[in-house]
Amino acid sequence: MEQRTLGRTGLRVSRLGLGTMGWARTVGAEEAGAQLTAFLDAGGTLVDSAAVYTGGDAERLLGSLLAGGLREEVVLATKCGKSHGRSDTSRRGLLRDLDESLERLGVGHVDLWQVHTWDAAPLDETLDALAYAQTSGRARYVGISNYSGWQTATAAATSPVTLASTQVEWNLLRRDVELEVLPAAAHHGLGVLAWSPLAGGVLTGKYAGGVPRDSRGADERTRGTVESYLDERSARIVDAVVTAADGLGSSPLAVALAWVRDRPQVSSAIVGARTAAQLLVALESEQLDLPAEIVAALDDVSA
Repeated sequence: MEQRTLGRTGLRVSRLGLGTMGWARTVGAEEAGAQLTAFLDAGGTLVDSAAVYTGGDAERLLGSLLAGGLREEVVLATKCGKSHGRSDTSRRGLLRDLDESLERLGVGHVDLWQVHTWDAAPLDETLDALAYAQTSGRARYVGISNYSGWQTATAAATSPVTLASTQVEWNLLRRDVELEVLPAAAHHGLGVLAWSPLAGGVLTGKYAGGVPRDSRGADERTRGTVESYLDERSARIVDAVVTAADGLGSSPLAVALAWVRDRPQVSSAIVGARTAAQLLVALESEQLDLPAEIVAALDDVSA
């Protein structure tokens, strides 16, 4: 799998990342282990988690898998500031999150530590916590997540240490980050990590005939996210993705994933899966390079 630099840093990450949001909830230990093995076998390196995922149990499960000697094979990323049932990006809250994440993961440091969300705490306090984590050796690189354009620019311009990346929702159905967030990231040299590149599975086409019983759209905990994608505009875009896939002899999943994976600013597109079989299908997108005319058509229909 192709390795890309993360922004202007020297850190290299796989162009597909493995997300763990469902681990220890819809993804059990055996299935998580199978996913991690398949991902590493395909040449993947970036594994992304968060303190808030399944109340910390996702990190704990990931840590148990890395304890088998896999730590040096992964670029370990996690996020902070949304644990303990609330958002808290104060210095106290963030450094507490970091200590707890390191304990759950069973490691002395993470490779990328990201503020999960903008919050009411003073920005300089948030950035100071990131700087302290890096200078103390507990985080090799630091970044932000889900910041707006002006928040991204302000954080990058005032941070006492280099921000490596920003993690944003980016897919064919959600392109609003292209208006302000991505220009700000480009100006300040931040790498982009794209989450939900398949729009909660909607871009695979599986919701065209209704909501499958075993899908995120049928799960009360994730139904709202999926429903936000299901409208007439989305249906037109999904139809275009399916048509492109048919013409290329590929799958809608691969087409949608390749589109966001190869946007100029993307360092990695983070894929989450319920099963190793689903992940393997996503990894097959590595064999697909979209022709320029297909990219242009998808750009047009989703603009």
